[in-house]
Amino acid sequence: MVLNPPSNDLPSGLKTEGPLQRPRQTPFFLSPSVPPPSPTPSGPPAAMAPAAVLDKPTEDQVSEDRMETAECVDRLSLLRSMPEAAIECQVCVVGAGPAGLMLACNLGRWGIKVEVVDDRADQTPVGRADGLQPKTIETFRQMRLADPLLQRGVRVYDIAFWRSTPEEPLHRLGREVHYPPVIDVLDPYILLVHQGMVEALFIEDLKKRGVEVRRNHAFDSYSVCDSKGGPLQVNCRANVTQDRKTVLTQYLVGCDGAHSKVRKSIPDAKPVGLSQSSVWGVLDGELQTDFPDIWSKTLVYSQEHGSILIIPRERNMTRFYIELKTGPKGDRSQLGQEFVMQRAKEIMAPFEVGWKYIEWFGRYQIGQRVASRFCDNHLRAFLAGDASHTHSPKAAQGMNTSMHDAWNLAWKLNLASRGLAKQALLASYEEERRKIALDLVNFDYEHANQIAGGDAVALAENFKTNVRFISGIGAEYSENAINMVEPQSWVMGEAKPGCLLPPAKVTRYLDSNPVDIQLDIPMLGQFRIYLLMWDVHQSRIFLETFCQAIASPDALVNQLSAAASVSYAKQPRAPAPEDIYLRPERYTAVSHLFTFGLITTMPKSEIEVSDLPALLQDSKWTFYLDDIPEQDTRGTLCTNKWLGSLGPGEVAIVNVRPDGYVGSIGRWDSSIDDAGEEAAKWLDTYYDRFLQVPAAAAV
Repeated sequence: MVLNPPSNDLPSGLKTEGPLQRPRQTPFFLSPSVPPPSPTPSGPPAAMAPAAVLDKPTEDQVSEDRMETAECVDRLSLLRSMPEAAIECQVCVVGAGPAGLMLACNLGRWGIKVEVVDDRADQTPVGRADGLQPKTIETFRQMRLADPLLQRGVRVYDIAFWRSTPEEPLHRLGREVHYPPVIDVLDPYILLVHQGMVEALFIEDLKKRGVEVRRNHAFDSYSVCDSKGGPLQVNCRANVTQDRKTVLTQYLVGCDGAHSKVRKSIPDAKPVGLSQSSVWGVLDGELQTDFPDIWSKTLVYSQEHGSILIIPRERNMTRFYIELKTGPKGDRSQLGQEFVMQRAKEIMAPFEVGWKYIEWFGRYQIGQRVASRFCDNHLRAFLAGDASHTHSPKAAQGMNTSMHDAWNLAWKLNLASRGLAKQALLASYEEERRKIALDLVNFDYEHANQIAGGDAVALAENFKTNVRFISGIGAEYSENAINMVEPQSWVMGEAKPGCLLPPAKVTRYLDSNPVDIQLDIPMLGQFRIYLLMWDVHQSRIFLETFCQAIASPDALVNQLSAAASVSYAKQPRAPAPEDIYLRPERYTAVSHLFTFGLITTMPKSEIEVSDLPALLQDSKWTFYLDDIPEQDTRGTLCTNKWLGSLGPGEVAIVNVRPDGYVGSIGRWDSSIDDAGEEAAKWLDTYYDRFLQVPAAAAV
C-alpha cells in the first residue's frame, strides 16, 4: 500500500568607503524634455556671452524652467495618484542578502508564494562577507547549487601564524591544518567566494521559479489586521517616488541587517551585548608582495603596530583585516584608506606590500550583540541573519550563520503555511537559532581578542577547542519538540538528535552508484526516515508489519501524508529546467512529506527490490547497500558510524529533519512479533509533537 497516489508531476554592519557608487540615473518621469542642440553654423565662432548672463537668467528662461519643473511635479503626482493593489503572499522577506535569499530560494522551490523586498538598487557588488564553511558547502551541495561556487572560489586548507617584536623581526611561528581529520566533513576547507556571487546564485534560482526581488523598496512598518489569524500588513516605500507599497502576508521575516527596521518593529526585540573599542580596517585588492604565506589564511601580529588577518580571495585578490591599534585619536574619519594601507605596510615589514588595485575598503568597530528575541509573540514575524545577531567577521561565520538561520526557518514556514505545523514547530526556530547566536558571540569575543592580542598559542588552542563549531557541524540544538531523545541509554554512534547527520558513503541499489547518503536525496522540504538493518530477510516480518501499520488510515504518518498530498496538489513545488535531470518525483512517489530509505549490509546478489514491502518498493531510489566503508571519511560502515553498533536482528530508525538534522532515533528487536507495530506507533508519537492534520483535511 502506498501513502500517495501516483503522480506525473515533474518537478554587518560594515561601514564602507572606497569606490564611488554609480551615479543614480534620473528616472524618465523626472527628466524634463530637452530639445536636441541646434547644429552649429559654419563661420567664425560667436562671441562668448558675459558671465553675468549665466548667473542671472532672463525672465523668459526663468518662466521656461518653472514650466519644466511643474511638468516634472505633475508627472510625479500623476504616478503617485495611481495606487497599486496590495501584494498578497504567504511569506514576505525583507532584505535580499544571503539570509533573505536563502530563505526565499527554498520557499520558492517548495511552492510557497514569497515576496522579497530590498531597499538596495542591486545585489552586493564588492566587499562584505566572503567565506563559506564546510557545513555551508554541504548545504549548497544539498541544494544542487555548489558547483558554480566550487569552480570560482579559493579553497583554504591551512592557517599560518607570524609574529614580530621590537627584539625579533617578523617570523613564522608555525602552521596548522584548518580542519583536521577529527572534523568529519566532505569539504575540509574554507571556500572563499564573494557575497555577491552567492546572492547572484540565489537570484538566478529564484528567477527560474518566477520570483523577482523587488528592488528600491524600503520596509517602513507592519501591523496585524483586525481579524484573528488575518494577514499582516507590511508597509514599504519606493525609494524614488516615496510611494507607499502594501504587502499582505501570513508571515514576515526581517533579514535586513544589523540596523534592522523589522527588528525595531517587533516589541522587545532589542539587541543585547557590547561594542569593543578597537577599530579594524578591511582592504580587498590584488597584492604585490614578497610575503610567502599570502595564499594561506594567515595571522600576522606586530607588538608595535597591531595585527593583520590575511584571507586569500577569488580573482587573485587578498583581503586584509587590519587592526588600527594606534593612530588619530577620537576622529575615526581620519582612519581612511591611505592610513590603513600604511598601517598594513608597517605590520608586514620587512616584507614589501603594495597593491595593483584596491576593489573595496571598509572599517568597522567590533560589536557582539544578540536580539533579545527572534520572533514576535504570535509567531508571525521573525528575524534572521544580522538582524538577529552581530559579531566580528574574522572567523568567517557571519554569512554562514545567517544562511543557516534561514535554512532552519524555511522548512518550518513551508509546513506552517500549508497548515501542517503546530505552534511548537515555529517556536523551535527562536529556541534553536538564538542558542547558536549566543554560542557564536561568546566564541567570537574570545577569538577576536586573541587575534588582536597576537598570542598564537592561545589562538591555536581556542581554534582547536571550537573547530567543530567553526566548521558548522558543531552547531547543535538542545532537546525540544523536534529533537526527541530516548529515555533508554542506547549505545549511540555519531548520529544524535539535535545534531547534523554525519556524512556516510553507501551504494545506491538501483544503479550501483556510490553516493554520499546525506546528499543523495534532494532537499524537497521532506523528512527522511531511514531504516537500518543487517539482513532484510531476517527482518522481513518487522518491515511488513511496520509498513502496514504506517499505511493504516488511523496512522498519523498516513494522515499527514494524505494532507500533504492535497496541499501540494493545490500548491505544487515550483519546477525548474534542471528537474528533468534531477527527477524529484522519484522521492515523492510515496509521500510529499516523508521519504523512506532502507540501508542494509546485504550483498546486492542476495536481495531484489521485489523482496521488499510495497511502500519500500515504491521508494526504490532510496534503497542503499552499506558495503563501501573504504570510501567513507572515517573508513567505516554507515551503520556503525551512525549507530555505534547494531545487534543481529535489530532494526533502527533514524528520523532526519528537512534541514539535515537528526530528529530522533529508535531501535527494535525484529524477532519480537509486534515490534513493527511498536515502531510505527513510535513514529507517530514523534511527529505528533510538532505536526498536525489541517482541520479541513481532517473533516
